[in-house]
Amino acid sequence: MSLLLIGVFFVLAIFAIPIAHALLAASAVSIGIFNPKVINVIVERMVSQSQSFPLIAIPFFMITGSLMMGGKLGQSLISLVTLFVGRFHGGPAQVGVLSSTVFGGVSGSAVADASAIGSLLIPWQKKIGYPPAFSAATLASAATIDILIPPSIPFILYALASGASIGALFYAGILPGLMLCAGFMMVCYFVGRARGFPRVTEVMSRSEFWKLFIYSAPALVMPVLIVVLLRFGIATPTEVSILTTLYALLASLFVYKDLTTSRLVHSMMEAAVSTGVVLLIIMTSSVVGWIITFDQMPAVFTRFANEVLQEKWLIILAMNLLMLVVGMFMDLPAAVLLLAPIFVPLAQSVGMDSVQLGVMMVVNLAIGLYTPPVGTTLFITSSVAGVKIGATVKELVPFYAVALLILGLVSYVPAFILR
Repeated sequence: MSLLLIGVFFVLAIFAIPIAHALLAASAVSIGIFNPKVINVIVERMVSQSQSFPLIAIPFFMITGSLMMGGKLGQSLISLVTLFVGRFHGGPAQVGVLSSTVFGGVSGSAVADASAIGSLLIPWQKKIGYPPAFSAATLASAATIDILIPPSIPFILYALASGASIGALFYAGILPGLMLCAGFMMVCYFVGRARGFPRVTEVMSRSEFWKLFIYSAPALVMPVLIVVLLRFGIATPTEVSILTTLYALLASLFVYKDLTTSRLVHSMMEAAVSTGVVLLIIMTSSVVGWIITFDQMPAVFTRFANEVLQEKWLIILAMNLLMLVVGMFMDLPAAVLLLAPIFVPLAQSVGMDSVQLGVMMVVNLAIGLYTPPVGTTLFITSSVAGVKIGATVKELVPFYAVALLILGLVSYVPAFILR
């Protein structure tokens, strides 16, 4: 069944059928042909998977991000970051990287980051003389830091598929996320210096700085609050998501005083639509997971890898290469849910912790978000910048190098993330 499922899925994907619909159709065809007596398993698996309590965290984190970044706070954060790094070589580009890192502690969605920050910064960078393709490349890659800094929606999905602790995954993703931030900022600095990109030379008084810093403090505190609540077991990830939404509502209502009925409705509708898309992928992926397990594909794949590759470092390299290729063609949520059941047994067979595998998988698939042919953040930022995909990809080369270096550390140095 599994081979037919994979074949039908790729045929449908070639014809640009949405991932969730392609997964459902491929599952129905494979079960209908090979085992029609259990066709009811499709509905059973889809319904049962949607009843998972941790899934409640996804819409609440999305609402939090929309509320915090959709009003006055977003612009104040960017102004604060510009004050810190704008005067350095490549400073305006570094603003984008640092803004995405801060935004990662609020949203948890790379696509939301690329759209929100890109629409704010790319026009500004173009206006002051930055090459549009480089601006698009910077923000396409930087947006993926968002899914490593807590809260992270892909980590929630991986935990759902693997049984790993969401809190442990959130904590493990912090250092790789910060290292990616530092690496991308270094790329911006050296490229900006070599190519003579303009810098921001405006000077702000100390009183204005502290006023802006205090004004932005609620957003800066949020990721710290999330980590503290999870690290010390004060609240579960689902409870944290609800608390952060309440926090965002109170901050918008009493601190920034920009919460209107229309903004609240827009945030809730945006979160509902995004959650619906993710939930449909989760439901259909569960049917695929059942088929793969029924055919004992994880066990066969694990035995094959151990017999042919044998060495642990080769097995890890093979997993990385496969995930990189899958990430180039498939949406991140679907890729996480499909690959986790296959790779978790293999990782356990070579002594790799499931949390390390989760971070490795998300870093891998994040690279796919700004890699053609189906790079979501790549398409978003290129569209905002008004440049061709090929021009953006050329500017992405040094960013790919940094991301692969961090991927290597995550894959082969467990102490880098497991503390």
